[in-house]
Amino acid sequence: MPVAGIVAEYNPFHTGHAYHIAQTRRLLGADTPVICAMSGNWVQRGECALADKWRRAAWALQGGADVVLELPTVWAVSSAERFAQGAVALLAATGVVDTLSFGSELGVSAPLRQAADCLNSPAFSQALQRPSAAGQPFALRRRQAVESLAGPAVAAVLDTPNNNLAVEYLRALPTEMRPLAIPRQGAAHDGEAAGGYASASLLRQWIRAGAGGRARPYLSAPWTGEPASMLWCERAILARLRSASLEELQALPDSGEGLAARLLAAARQAAALEQLYSLAKTKRYAHARIRRLALCAFLGIRQEDRPPAPLYLRVLGLSSRGRELLKQMRRSASLPVLVKPAHIRRLPAQAQALFALEERYTSLYGLCFPTPRPAGLEFTAGPVLWDGSA
Repeated sequence: MPVAGIVAEYNPFHTGHAYHIAQTRRLLGADTPVICAMSGNWVQRGECALADKWRRAAWALQGGADVVLELPTVWAVSSAERFAQGAVALLAATGVVDTLSFGSELGVSAPLRQAADCLNSPAFSQALQRPSAAGQPFALRRRQAVESLAGPAVAAVLDTPNNNLAVEYLRALPTEMRPLAIPRQGAAHDGEAAGGYASASLLRQWIRAGAGGRARPYLSAPWTGEPASMLWCERAILARLRSASLEELQALPDSGEGLAARLLAAARQAAALEQLYSLAKTKRYAHARIRRLALCAFLGIRQEDRPPAPLYLRVLGLSSRGRELLKQMRRSASLPVLVKPAHIRRLPAQAQALFALEERYTSLYGLCFPTPRPAGLEFTAGPVLWDGSA
């Protein structure tokens, strides 16, 4: 029986995510187990998740997932390339995932594979460094290099966000794992609701504005409680940036090409996060990259904090079938499987250090709520267990 892996943020889990899991099983078999590699409390767009990772793991289990593993923050808040590398490595380390299922605007794997092969070729590195591209945004230089090597049709694959991320999954995919592309349904990324589907960004916007009822038709469960928002830690982030040295910011991931100095200058003028992003942004520096860099400064993530690959498999949630799959993973996984947080003390020092960083990130996440949460949840919150009942 195949075992499917899915990379996700589920921020929040919505009807499009449920469709993806259902289509994966329709194509692979109704009994196919699904393992998700899910971002923790901080996400790739450089902000806090709407709900904490345990609540989002519960949504995933209710929506059809069997095992939810945490993608550590040092990969979850990285560029698309590093994000994909960490997530795919995590799923491969289970020893049971043989199919990577992902959504894309294209919905077929062949053109995505062509783009991935081009990006992995030695010729791409040479084309990327051509003198005429100096000073251009990386995304534009990347696309132009692919077009020069593989043609405009292949380069066009990189123009949409889900296709672009799918290409990065394929670049990182080991030979023993096969890809399964699922066509994205309904609303476009960051677009308006359409056809029974709404984008995650629109749902977050509604929920943070207090319009959870408007979001209800697109969610797996009604929204309740306080949503997390960067507004609650805005001054703390600005304070961290204003007090940082240039050398400290240059030690952050993806801070090259003069971006660290520009972010520091912007922080000394900005009175709000959106103003900070606007002041730092240029054609050369993408908005998402600036957001991630500011977040890394707040969390204290340095380039050296991200190991070459994940060091453990942290279980955030299990269904009844997932518990059986966990037994198999314990035999086949190439990394330690961590179910009880206290068991991190049994692992090597480098793994313990990575978990200690995650504890810090979770404690800082607690400041993103109108009513701040206490520190220490990383060691007191166990995995979500789902038996299929409502």
